[in-house]
Amino acid sequence: MAIRFEHTETIQTTPQRAFEVIDDLPLTAQWLPPCVSLNKVGDGPNAPGDKLRYVFKQGGHQGEMEGEIVDREDGQRLHCRYFDKAFEVAVDLCVDDAPEGVTTTHIVEITPKGLMGKLMSPLIRRGLTKQTREAAANLKRLLESESD
Repeated sequence: MAIRFEHTETIQTTPQRAFEVIDDLPLTAQWLPPCVSLNKVGDGPNAPGDKLRYVFKQGGHQGEMEGEIVDREDGQRLHCRYFDKAFEVAVDLCVDDAPEGVTTTHIVEITPKGLMGKLMSPLIRRGLTKQTREAAANLKRLLESESD
């Protein structure tokens, strides 16, 4: 069973700038807490089907996941999927106009593949909630500090 968490944050910036930062994959390490690096395998603009390499540090160890861009709507949405032997992770980031600037919605869904992951689901859920809120706050801080 998948572990899902959704969080929306209001940010004082333009939709174009918010999406530019989300779509700049290497910049992810500046706002997503466990991210060491996120890179596309290959050149050119981001597009559905592009392969990704995600390196993270969590629980005192460094890991790596393969990934791909599932969907991308310029200026509005970047949906990626990551996987390794233990988990499949879907990350959907959406940008919408708001009177104060934009809202960003982070939807993260983690599907454990094995028994150990399923047994750890309550801990994973708690960590996912904290991590997603922290990532949204970091992204907000990054974007709003640019206009200072």
